[in-house]
Amino acid sequence: MTEQNSKSSLSGRISEVRTSGILLHISSLPSQYGIGDLGLGSHAFIDFLARSGQSYWQVLPLVPVSPAFGNSPYMSGSAFAGNTLLISPDLLIRDGWLRQEELPSLPAEFSEYLVHFEAVAAWKEQVLARAWQSFQNKNDGVQQETFFNELTNRLPWLRNYSLFTALKQQFNQQGWFDWPEELRQHQPEAIEAAEQEFQQNIRRCQFEQYLFFQQWQELHRHAAANRVQIIGDLPIYVALDSADVWADQDIFMLSPKTGHPTHVAGVPPDYFSKTGQLWGNPLYRWHSRTAEVKQRLLDWWEERLRAILSVVDVIRIDHFRGFEAYWSVAAKEETAMNGSWQKGPGLRFFKEMEKRLGSLPVIAEDLGVITQEVEALRDDLGFPGMKILLFAFDGKSDNAYLPQNMITNCVVYTGTHDNDTAVGWYLSGEVAASAKQQAKHCANRSDDDTSRFHEDMIYLAQSSVAALCLLPMQDVLGFGNDCRMNTPGTASGNWRWRCASRFITDALAEQLRQSTILFGRLPATEAAIS
Repeated sequence: MTEQNSKSSLSGRISEVRTSGILLHISSLPSQYGIGDLGLGSHAFIDFLARSGQSYWQVLPLVPVSPAFGNSPYMSGSAFAGNTLLISPDLLIRDGWLRQEELPSLPAEFSEYLVHFEAVAAWKEQVLARAWQSFQNKNDGVQQETFFNELTNRLPWLRNYSLFTALKQQFNQQGWFDWPEELRQHQPEAIEAAEQEFQQNIRRCQFEQYLFFQQWQELHRHAAANRVQIIGDLPIYVALDSADVWADQDIFMLSPKTGHPTHVAGVPPDYFSKTGQLWGNPLYRWHSRTAEVKQRLLDWWEERLRAILSVVDVIRIDHFRGFEAYWSVAAKEETAMNGSWQKGPGLRFFKEMEKRLGSLPVIAEDLGVITQEVEALRDDLGFPGMKILLFAFDGKSDNAYLPQNMITNCVVYTGTHDNDTAVGWYLSGEVAASAKQQAKHCANRSDDDTSRFHEDMIYLAQSSVAALCLLPMQDVLGFGNDCRMNTPGTASGNWRWRCASRFITDALAEQLRQSTILFGRLPATEAAIS
């Protein structure tokens, strides 16, 4: 056994015991309210996972989304806040924040197959406004003051985020870099004055965050009771127009005069894009000559990691390779082609975080342009990387994503939220016939039965040596690319797919359970009983 294989995976969270799970975002779950939420559908899905013998549920970032960013959970106004569109009206009624008859009529646009974000946001706005009014009616001024003091002490990021949200409303959603100078520069006197002026909007935002995290913690407890661990997603970068950048401008590569980035993040040309991906996020000042800036950057990352570890069991770090080296592009560029690799904070950063937080349960998203240095960083930390089956079939026998080339300390996926579904890949005219043939041969199939291709990929994933197998729900169901979650490089039409309740059946749970048993991925306690 190599040193890499002998290390305890995920700091003990994912051990060498074989397990499996499902990738499905909260918004894709069934509900009658136009979007999946933290209520009945989420709790029922955890029950489905338990019945099907799954140990993990992976979700996308839980942060707020905005039409300005295409409703992407990877480009948010906060790296800490919760997405209030996911608050469950059913739980608000149960907890006494509003009555059933106070729910607004459901819009005609609501669909069980797609999220219509504009309609959902407008409807949820009415629901949350009524819950807020109920809170005010039930609590006098002194009680409210105590409530919000305790809440902001418990969630230290909330003060800046709620003020940021109130100011965005005041300035018609303008970016913070276009606000009056004293607010743009986050000057203390201007901040204090704004907090007084917009107190009601600030407190409403804080109340909504309270509701989100109350409902989330209840869901998390339900998962724990069913021995299902939740894998959260942490994008390495944050959006320029976010409370995070506005409140801590010194730790990002910004022009002090304008607040705009001097250099932005992205990746060079790769599998997903011929001109690379220009994400536009501001880069961190890892190489600042100022000790104070370096310390603040470490403190900010500690706060961010501590926050996400308080709500999930395992973190998937999106674009992990950026910690070893990151692609830096001048802000004036129109594509990501003319960038350069810059050294990231590396091993020293993670050792510092471990010193502050203890062992880190991390899955390293190590896709894209990966070097020996990135692999060495991942292996030195003992983090499992990701293996994507749909990337395996290029005809090369040494392809790291082929099942026979995998190692134990990795997480295998048929695909991710960023690429074709398995069936969509097999039907795509852009995929070479030789790749499809190789995929079939790997699964010991010689037919051209499209309807069973997802089963072939699930077979390869579950039978691999990878310690953890994660399957997108679309592949479990055998759905095509009309159910794809995201197409990188496109600005609209993403993040909308929903799974209707009639597809999440006991028969599907039993089918998944049997394949999980077959390949020794049942939770240890259940395996002993079986």
